[in-house]
Amino acid sequence: MSDLDTKLMAHETLDLHEVTAFKTLCLTKSKTMRALVSDPELQNLMQMDVALSTRQLQELNGLLSKAIQ
Repeated sequence: MSDLDTKLMAHETLDLHEVTAFKTLCLTKSKTMRALVSDPELQNLMQMDVALSTRQLQELNGLLSKAIQ
């Protein structure tokens, strides 16, 4: 792979930052609201969202780390 294939452009890096910030906000909201929900099915859905969002944020952070190097 050439450098063009592995490095992100500035606008792509900025987009990744924006997606990461939004996903972090969604994760925080799901974690907070889950404690206030009494319906077990909804709590389960929110827990699944927390787990998925956590994995997605780890992937985004990996991409951001590569972009910064």
